[in-house]
Amino acid sequence: MDQLGTTFAALSDPTRRAMIERLSVGPASVRGLTEPFALSQQMISKHIASLVRARIVVKTKRGRESVCMLRPEAIKTVSEWAMSYRRFWEESFDKLDVVVSEMKKAEAKDARERR
Repeated sequence: MDQLGTTFAALSDPTRRAMIERLSVGPASVRGLTEPFALSQQMISKHIASLVRARIVVKTKRGRESVCMLRPEAIKTVSEWAMSYRRFWEESFDKLDVVVSEMKKAEAKDARERR
């Protein structure tokens, strides 16, 4: 799987997205990430491992504690990918607006000519 695919796979889970949201305000210990969830430590570790594999999170040791930090570059890659499609759709909608406007003018002209 390519890096973007790995990132999307990691982002597909709501628990991992909640962890990312928590890490967006600053680093957190694994224990701190575990607290809001009714999940086992083992399940939380699997979620964190998925985020680390996707390079969204960096996990380091500080003494006995493991601390996780968000890597914003990974999210930026997803944002840039999505923005390219946003531009495509905005351009498509702009073209559609022109067509609809021309159709309305033609209908108005036809209505005037029928009178």
